[in-house]
Amino acid sequence: MTDVNRINLAELLERERTRFRAEHPNSMALSRRSHHLFGGVPMTWMTEWSGGFPIALDSATGNRITDVDGLNYIDFALGDTGAMAGHSPGATVRAVTNRMATLGGITTMLPTEDAEWVAEELTRRFGLPYWSFSLTATDANRWGIRLARLATGRSKILVFSYCYHGSVDETFIIVDPNGLPVSRPGNIAPAQDPRETTRVVEWNDLAALERELAHNDVAAILMEPALTNIGIVLPEPGFHESVRALATKYGALLMIDETHTISAGPGGMTSRDGLKPDIFVIGKSLGGGIPSGAYGLSEEVAAEIRRVTGEDGLGDVGGVGGTLAGNALSMAAMRATLGEVLTETAFAGMIEMADKYTAEVERIIVDADVAWSITQLGARAEYRFARPEPRNGGESAAAADDELDEYMHLYTLNRGILMTPFHNMALMCPDTSESDIDRHSEVFADAVTELLG
Repeated sequence: MTDVNRINLAELLERERTRFRAEHPNSMALSRRSHHLFGGVPMTWMTEWSGGFPIALDSATGNRITDVDGLNYIDFALGDTGAMAGHSPGATVRAVTNRMATLGGITTMLPTEDAEWVAEELTRRFGLPYWSFSLTATDANRWGIRLARLATGRSKILVFSYCYHGSVDETFIIVDPNGLPVSRPGNIAPAQDPRETTRVVEWNDLAALERELAHNDVAAILMEPALTNIGIVLPEPGFHESVRALATKYGALLMIDETHTISAGPGGMTSRDGLKPDIFVIGKSLGGGIPSGAYGLSEEVAAEIRRVTGEDGLGDVGGVGGTLAGNALSMAAMRATLGEVLTETAFAGMIEMADKYTAEVERIIVDADVAWSITQLGARAEYRFARPEPRNGGESAAAADDELDEYMHLYTLNRGILMTPFHNMALMCPDTSESDIDRHSEVFADAVTELLG
């Protein structure tokens, strides 16, 4: 296969950096005068955008973004799934405007009719009968972990190396090249060594999974149905059935986080593939951009929690819940987004666009004869600088190439296409069109052609 000329890559990368700085003076000026923002950005991970500073938002609608320099972009990042419904979807905007301006009451610590509607819809989509709400999937995961420990009386969580579950302390642990568990690089001042709280194995490694479960101290296996933030890594045939069987065999709960893998369809991989979680977590996309998250409980887990805590359930306990969780505005947003935007019809169109995107990128990769690959999960697709595609998190992490990443991100951004900053993920929303895919294909092909020189 054709090798990348690193000297040519360095020259092209400097050219794209220079163009980026020249075309984004207002974004650069805003970044440089943001003296009171730690790192010059509202949240420090925003520094991950390529080019030395992030573009600054002026406006957004559908799958289009305009920055403060007046430049327009086709948005395939979509808030790293948070805007899967598109930016400011009409039904969601109408619902939250009605909640704020007509009905009143953004947050009151009181339930609304919307809450039961959303919970019933989540049951229809994902199967679990009982639901509670948060503002993020991170919090839903934290609270789910606590409930798993409560229900089982066990202390440890098991995760897969390079998984993504938000900023949950227990999940920042990987398998190192020697096969040993270590704190993940970049884990900032953990409350305690994650090896004390967590067991970790590589994705698709059933033998390692059973070995770790055999310690009989795991409260829950916390898993995405496919790895996402390290690049999409799909389960091998039979993997999920075996995970479910092993969890049952060793008395661990199965806790599935579909915050990213909801891209598989309206019921995520759980519905599509017939998965059977004991606890279920989802966030980001539910509220059409309004902070939202939720976790669901099976009949058995709910019964055990009631048995331990009493008929009134959890009540006012430390470590689970928050004043703003389940607020009236979030519930109105979730009802509108689930009921009118992220529908079965919408997902069918989104997945059709992702099929086209994947086919086009694959064609360009094959024609160029580069050792890259692309993997699709419903409305989401991601290319990596490795062929064949990685089968676990460690292999996917090893395929990373910082210079190639920056080159591809800046090349596309400088030509009006916005990709997810942390990796090469493209997500489709209900507004994504065939012409958007065609434009990406044109730019992607040009980037590869210039790279190979």
